[in-house]
Amino acid sequence: MSSFSILLTDKKEGETSFQSLYPIKKEYKGEKIGHAGTLDKFASGLMIVLVGGATRLNPVFSSMGKSYLASIEFGSETDTLDPEGTVVATSGLPCREDIDRILPTFLGRQMQTPPVYSAIHVDGRRAYAEARKGRNVDMPEREIEIHSIEKVSFDGRVLTIRVFVSKGTYIRSLARDIAERLGLRAHLCALRRESIGPYSLDDVGNTDSIGLLRRTGLFSDMELDEAHKKEIDNGRIKSGYILSDSDAKKRYKFVCFSRKLYAIGEVGDDDRLRLIFRVDR
Repeated sequence: MSSFSILLTDKKEGETSFQSLYPIKKEYKGEKIGHAGTLDKFASGLMIVLVGGATRLNPVFSSMGKSYLASIEFGSETDTLDPEGTVVATSGLPCREDIDRILPTFLGRQMQTPPVYSAIHVDGRRAYAEARKGRNVDMPEREIEIHSIEKVSFDGRVLTIRVFVSKGTYIRSLARDIAERLGLRAHLCALRRESIGPYSLDDVGNTDSIGLLRRTGLFSDMELDEAHKKEIDNGRIKSGYILSDSDAKKRYKFVCFSRKLYAIGEVGDDDRLRLIFRVDR
């Protein structure tokens, strides 16, 4: 029987997102393991790990916004825009008044250029792989949104901010752009992810996978006619088999028989329901 688990973990600084999965892979040996959203090696914080049948729900988490506690060190920019890179440019330091003036200008929708050292595909190749070979990589801009940004502290060199951003936002790029708008250079020196969508670091250790899914607000409860359970199991789900749906407009469904959760379902672009994982086997 395949597992179905959604795990919230706190990745440690100094390990890759892939390395952070080793203990989980050992516990769930033989199961498919995935995660929704990587963190750089130097960063720490919240990760969503999907086990077994839950890996099919990666799209549920991919559009969620995230919040970070980020520290930006002014005076030097690295090729990777983080503390693991090589310094490529230097500058002076900002004053507190300029920082207070510039931060609010980053609120809202905007175009952002991702770091060259990233896993984004450019012309079919990973950007970081091309950069390591010394090749020039033309990174395409992408639209992002910064929902909130606030100064936590500034010691004259290192600015610590708390930001809530849309998917696809690179905090390393944000650090670079803040400095550039001040006419300076900087790199991200520390990063901690504090939340993903409705989940925060306080939720680490919560093992109620279905409860965690409910908190997304993306699922409705659908009751199916138990008399047609065999046909439904075989993928023949007719509209007449659906007795009720708490919100027909929602793409994802908690599929129930006699009010007992039986499966996770998804309504496709063709408006047909399909079971993507049977919870009750």
